[in-house]
Amino acid sequence: MLKRERILNEHYNNNDEDARFDSKHNSIEFLTTKKYIQKYLKKGNKILEIGAGTGRYSLFYASRGYDVTAIEYVQHNLDVLKSKITPEMKIDAQLGDAVNLSRFADNTFDITLSFGPLYHLYNNKDINKAISEAVRVTKPGGIIMLAYLTSDSIMATWALGKGHLLDGYLTDFDESFKMINYEEGCFSAFYISEFKEIMSKFNINYLKNIATDGLAHHYKEQIDSLNSKEFNMWFKYHLSTCEREDLQGYSNHMLYICKKLDGNIKRSK
Repeated sequence: MLKRERILNEHYNNNDEDARFDSKHNSIEFLTTKKYIQKYLKKGNKILEIGAGTGRYSLFYASRGYDVTAIEYVQHNLDVLKSKITPEMKIDAQLGDAVNLSRFADNTFDITLSFGPLYHLYNNKDINKAISEAVRVTKPGGIIMLAYLTSDSIMATWALGKGHLLDGYLTDFDESFKMINYEEGCFSAFYISEFKEIMSKFNINYLKNIATDGLAHHYKEQIDSLNSKEFNMWFKYHLSTCEREDLQGYSNHMLYICKKLDGNIKRSK
């Protein structure tokens, strides 16, 4: 078993990924991501989700008639996903790795969602391979959405919020307080500008960068205590600000949205 495989299986076998979106503060990520998927998804589109987890997105769209292929790295998560598939769903759920999508031909999917892999890749080779594979299997003109974590949000929610300021310094964060990506840490993170620079090397056209949960993880107790009207007001505020670059750095989760170009079309930045 690969080291990364062992670490991620251990993590997800001991954490309830299936319940992650059940709380109000975590639901903001799901609701926001879904809203932006809907902006680009067209009737009859063929969807690939890489790192599908327990299937919250894949099952949602398969239940609405879309042809969905779901790839998941952790067997436990895949088993949960498969247990929820109903006969009317057109969904193919498989065990697989984001850095090797060789089972799929070039230009296969209309929309490719990569919502988990970049949380758990620790070196430039694997990061670039996962992105290049997502781009490769997407049709020219198709949409690619990639989720990633931000370094400063982890400093705030994990180091400060959970008491790791001292033991995390120089082991999990460098002298500039940039998160150090390594397998034993389980999660990896980026600066927003850093991720945009990585994406600039691929044959894609940048569309949007979205803070999918914004301040939700910093105020989770307050958000979870809101009544439905208050929550709807907060979510309305969140949607009005999630594209503002000046407010994005402390969002735990970011969503980079781009369009795959034909090989002979010049990329715009």
